Amino acid sequence: MIEIHPIASSSAGNAYRVSDGFTTLLIEAGLPYREIQRALDFKVTQLAGCLISHEHGDHSKAAKDIMHVGVPVYTSAGTAAAIGLAGHRLRTIESRRQFTVGTWTILPFDVEHDVEEPLGFLLTIPTGDKLVFLTDTYYCRYRFGGITHLMVECNYALDIVNRRVEAGELHPSQKRRLLTSHFSLEHVKQFLQANDMRSLREVWLLHLSDGNSDAERFRREIQEVTGAVVRVADR
Repeated sequence: MIEIHPIASSSAGNAYRVSDGFTTLLIEAGLPYREIQRALDFKVTQLAGCLISHEHGDHSKAAKDIMHVGVPVYTSAGTAAAIGLAGHRLRTIESRRQFTVGTWTILPFDVEHDVEEPLGFLLTIPTGDKLVFLTDTYYCRYRFGGITHLMVECNYALDIVNRRVEAGELHPSQKRRLLTSHFSLEHVKQFLQANDMRSLREVWLLHLSDGNSDAERFRREIQEVTGAVVRVADR
């Protein structure tokens, strides 16, 4: 069974602990290392690995510290170069090239963001349960079957953004960046409709914007679409 524990999920920092009961992973390390230590009860070295989606600090801040204590970091060559990661604890990975970490089989896939080589991840365990992790993108070209768990960015709703632009609370340039770098409520619904979600049991909505989101509305609307348990990760 896949267990998901969000540690942080916002533009200030992102980190998520996932486990199948045998192998524990960290997805993203976008907090100061000491905060990650505390969140993991000072058991960082029990992690089998850490996946980093891209180089922005709110996703990668503690990557070097994680490697320093002996935990392998898995990320693309472009992300590693942008952060300045090197050494024998670095595992460079490529889109659509599968690898394993303990009991997890992981397939990275490319996504769209304003960085060097961003990735999403499809993680599978021996029971057949499948987790898709998708954040900081405005489009996903891939289709997935048999997803049981979904961790997906739901950063904003277009109607909220438009209302804030009209009210002068949000600059049009900020709106343009949102539209070309982040997944919205509308994007999440389109993604769900384009994929086989008959096995979906749990959805985590990630990285909600402070001013451009509505957590309860997002949770309710995605639950209506999926019929699954929908949770919003704490910021």
